[in-house]
Formats: sequence, C-alpha cells, structure tokens
Amino acid sequence: MNSSRVHFGFPAFGLGGRPRANGYIAALGSPAVTDDAASLFCPLEFRYGRESVRALFSRGSRLARVLSVEAALAAAESELGMVPRDAAETIASVANLDHVSVGRVDELERSLRHDVMAMSRALAEAAGPAGRWVHFGATSADITDTALALELKEAVGILRDDLTDLIRALASLARRHRATAEIGRTHGQHGVPISFGYKIAVAAAEVLRHRRRMDELLPRLAVGKMAGAVGTGAGFGPHAAAVEAGVMRRLGISADEAPTQIVGRDRIAEFTNLLALIAGTAERLATEVRNLQRTEIAEVAEPFDEAHQVGSSTMAQKRNPMLSENVTSLARLVRAFALPPLENMVQWHERDLANSANERIVLPHAILLTDDLLGKLVEVYRGLTVDSARMAAEIDRSGGAAMAESLLLALTSRGLARAEAHERLRTLTRGGAGSLAERARTDPTIQAHLSPEEVVALLDPATYVRAAAEKTDRILAAIDPELRR
Repeated sequence: MNSSRVHFGFPAFGLGGRPRANGYIAALGSPAVTDDAASLFCPLEFRYGRESVRALFSRGSRLARVLSVEAALAAAESELGMVPRDAAETIASVANLDHVSVGRVDELERSLRHDVMAMSRALAEAAGPAGRWVHFGATSADITDTALALELKEAVGILRDDLTDLIRALASLARRHRATAEIGRTHGQHGVPISFGYKIAVAAAEVLRHRRRMDELLPRLAVGKMAGAVGTGAGFGPHAAAVEAGVMRRLGISADEAPTQIVGRDRIAEFTNLLALIAGTAERLATEVRNLQRTEIAEVAEPFDEAHQVGSSTMAQKRNPMLSENVTSLARLVRAFALPPLENMVQWHERDLANSANERIVLPHAILLTDDLLGKLVEVYRGLTVDSARMAAEIDRSGGAAMAESLLLALTSRGLARAEAHERLRTLTRGGAGSLAERARTDPTIQAHLSPEEVVALLDPATYVRAAAEKTDRILAAIDPELRR
C-alpha cells in the first residue's frame, strides 16, 4: 500500500478519504480516484466521510502526532537538564515525516511487533547519536495517549463546527417559518396546531445542548500523560511533575490528574456516548423529514436534483428522502460504537491491551461518521422545501377538531365541569355531519355557555400558531448570542 495515499486502515497509526459533495453524491459517496480503488475494503475509504476529516486519522497524521509528543518530551527534559540541549534540538529537527517514514516504522514493527518501539527506533535512527535520548523515561502509553488527546482535540473542533452549522441552518429555517401553521402530531395523530418554525426551533435548541456538552467535555477529554509505566512518574525522578507539565504546555493540552499506565478510559466513553446522543438527535431530525415527506402528508421535501437524480431504478416517479434515510442508517451505527468504550473502562490493574484494538477502529469511525451525518443534515435543512399551503390544508382537514382543547378550556372557565366538557367534546369530535364548529354551535350544552361567534373564534387556529411563533422568537433570541461564541 502506498503510504502517501490517505488510507482508512487499522494499523498502528492508520486511516483515510473523500470530500463531501452535495445531494446524491453526499449520501452515496463518490469513489476515491486511486490506482488501487478496486482493492478498497472499508466503505469509509470510498463512500462516506470527508477527505479533510479522514486525513485527521491517516497513517501519516497519526505518526506525525506521536513524533511531536516525542519531540516535546525531549524538549521538556532538556529544559530540566535531564537531556542535553543539542540532543533535544536534534530530536525535534527530525521528529517529522521528512525524516521518519511510515514505511520505515512498518518495517521495524514487522520484526519488533510493537508499534511504539518501532516508531521510537525509527526516530532514534534519524537522530543519530542524539537518538539515545529518544523516549527517555517514557512508556508507550505516555506517547500514544497524549497523541490521542491531540487527535481528539482536533476532532472536537471539527464536530463543534458541524453542530454550529446545523444550529444555524435550523435557526434560519425556524425564523422563516415562525408563523407557518402546521398541525402538531402526537402518537402519529392530529394534536393541536403549532408553527413549523417552532418545531424547528425546538430542534435547534436540542443541537445547541449538544454543542454545550461538547464544550464542557473537551477539558476532560483532551488530556495526555507523561507519567511512566504505572502512572506514578517514578521513572522521571524528582522532575516527574515538571516533565509532564512541560510536555503538555508545549502541546497545548492538560495532563490527566490521576492516570494509571493509561489515561482514564471514562473520558473516551463519555465522548463516544456524547456522539451517540448527537446521533440520536440526528436520527430524530432525519425521521421528521422522512415522515413529513411521505406521500400521504407531503408537507416537506429534502433537496432533490430534479435534472439528474433518480429515486428508483424502476419506479420513475419516486423522489425518496435518501439523505435523511442515510443519516438514519449512519446514526444507528454511531450509537453502536458507544458500547466498546464503556467496556474498555474495565482494565486489569494498571492497564491491559483489551481496549487498544477496538479504539483504533471505534474512534475514527465514530468521529468520521458523526461528521458525515451532521453535514448531510445541514444539507437537508438548508435546502428543505416547505409546503405551507399543504400544512394549512391539513389543519383545515381536521374540521376544527384540532382546536377542541380551546373549547374545552373555555367551557371549563365558563362554569362547566371539566370532565363534562371533555366528554361532550369527545362525543362531538367522533364524527357526524358537518365540522366541529357546526356541531358545537347547535349543541345545547355548548350553547348554554358560549355564543356561536365565540365558538368560531375559539376554533380559529391562529391563536395557537401565534403562541408558537412567539415562543419560537424567544428560543431563537436565546440561541443567537451563543452562536456568536
């Protein structure tokens, strides 16, 4: 395999890419243009995800990060007089992909059968006589977990931007449709009228909560360690705390305050469970589009390339919500990835390797797919077609029954027992000739408490829609300042 190509694989420092496209291509992907494209195994190599995100996990990127940790270690030790300054400078000058190649690390690992030992030996070779100071006092997890912290910090930045883009798309749509009347539905049945904008504002607030969670989590997640074999720092002698602080300062992250040989895996479990929460919201928003795009409802439709896109290979009339269905499918997989990190919290004593293999698979996949599905949701909601006339017609189709609550409250406030008012309206909404307004105006019980004009006014959905629009405004007013942060 050509190590220069961005490759999504599972070796020590491995993975890779495709740029996000629009519409049909965004959902199904476009084959990577490579000489060995036919040999690609994982769909993330050629069907899902963005090139820029996949590159974050490329073998070269991962090797570059561990090399930067080794360079930071040598520099911190040099500052404390533990390593000669010229040796640290030499190590820093060669701790890059120009001097340490993925190919050489692979070659060494084939005989050593240890990825970090192979990397440190390759770096030591490149450093010449100064190489004897490479990895001085460190254990493998000091390097790999600290490099992982750098990787996760960058991934969080990407996902935070995705969440921000989605909030903005939802907020813009909610603002446009703040007073667009729509029937509210509970249990799949008509409830009372709302506005479509309110439905979308609720979604925007939910996504914003995930962004807050991401911000709160980052300081707990992006932590490394430089504390030796079982986390005590004994191998670094009296300078242990200063070495760790110096490394983390240079890398721009914090240290795990209480590690074993590894950084506490509760941090990673919390992160993947946050991705699962985000995926749950994503599927909810995708399902809303899928349901409202059903032929029987047809109130919204996701973007569709009318000039070229095909909905079915045989049913030429089809315009399927394929992006939303794709989001649904990927969201279910992201949620499944939350389980292995929970299992990885259980370590034998100060550490074992039971977490290592699955983390190399789980973290890149979960991050790449979360980014992918969020990007597709942004595309859906930015380009959503909203049929406001169809929404209004659906409210009218209820024949006034959707406003039964309004009559119930008015009758109760006029002196009728609530249970009696409820039973009367339950009976009246069960059918019969004419609309609820017509039946209510001639019903003796209702006539005794409300005039015909009052009945008509109470059955006007405008009051409910107006309340929804006003609440939409309040939600958006609270969201806007946070989007500027």
